[in-house]
Amino acid sequence: MSTLVAIGAALAVLTGIGAGIGIGIATSKAVEAIARQPEAEGKISKALLLGCALAEATAIYGFVIGLLIIFMK
Repeated sequence: MSTLVAIGAALAVLTGIGAGIGIGIATSKAVEAIARQPEAEGKISKALLLGCALAEATAIYGFVIGLLIIFMK
């Protein structure tokens, strides 16, 4: 495996860092919102789960691209 392939795969997998940070920030804001307005917990939870799913999908896409770069050279 060449060095450039390894660097490309590593850069593709770095999307997981952004997704992790984004999910952490979203979760903290959702907890704050629920603490301020407990009666809106259902709506806040639905929006949080949708946002987390989209962020996690981005990380999975980056992981798959990293694998494709390694094995499809």
